[in-house]
Amino acid sequence: MISEATVYVVDDDPAARDSVSALVTSAGLRVQSFSSAEAFLQNSRPDKASCLVTDLRMIGMSGLDLLEQLQKSNSPLPVILISAYADVPVAVRAMEAGAVTLLEKPCRHDQLITAIHKALEKDISDREIRTRKTELKRRLATLTPEEYEVMQRMVAGKLNKVVANELLISLRTVETRRHKVLEKMQADSLAELVRIVVEADA
Repeated sequence: MISEATVYVVDDDPAARDSVSALVTSAGLRVQSFSSAEAFLQNSRPDKASCLVTDLRMIGMSGLDLLEQLQKSNSPLPVILISAYADVPVAVRAMEAGAVTLLEKPCRHDQLITAIHKALEKDISDREIRTRKTELKRRLATLTPEEYEVMQRMVAGKLNKVVANELLISLRTVETRRHKVLEKMQADSLAELVRIVVEADA
């Protein structure tokens, strides 16, 4: 839920930091502010939906450096950069590092809130996808090596008798393992099994 999400604001300018924080609060969102990128990185963040709004130019680590640091650490946190000094090379770097958007100062209030909502929706969606993939991988891990071999051939569209010949097992054994695969993967059909396997590997 977006209403339960947290917006992190990082800016070394107290007035700008307070202004953005007040705007976020007025939009009915939770906010937590930091005076530097270093302070933000030292903070332990709860595993809940969130996004980051940071100024590009700051004393010490810049907003772009912070973004790239998060990218290197495989952090999924969506980032919005704000700057009065952005040029094309900086914008390109920001997009390549995964920024949701780069807004020019002074940005309109509705423009920033729209960007924040977009970032939070992205984070919520990404979290749901990660949770789903974790569950599908858990199901895959319950398969025995023999069942996994049969599953690979099932999703490749091979007939039971072909699978039996390839694995040098009886047709009855293939049917039994096929049933166990569908049961463990919680798939009602071969088509659903294929979708699950593709989704787990995506």
